[in-house]
Amino acid sequence: PVNVPEGTTALEAAKLSGISDIFPEIDPDMIDMGVFGKVIKDPAAHELREGDRVELYRPLKIDPKQARLNRAKKKGQAQ
Repeated sequence: PVNVPEGTTALEAAKLSGISDIFPEIDPDMIDMGVFGKVIKDPAAHELREGDRVELYRPLKIDPKQARLNRAKKKGQAQ
């Protein structure tokens, strides 16, 4: 968890977390964000409240339907 002062925006909190140091492919300025599962339209303007959990949404590596199909094919080959 990252504790930030009241009035900090979601974007500022993401930058303060140092997430880009751990995952260089994540750019807080470019990634979609949310709070408790609800997408934030403008993270730079969304002020956080006490207890908010900021979420960073990375693009999916593979379409979920394709992933299911791949697993089914793999399971079918194993039998």
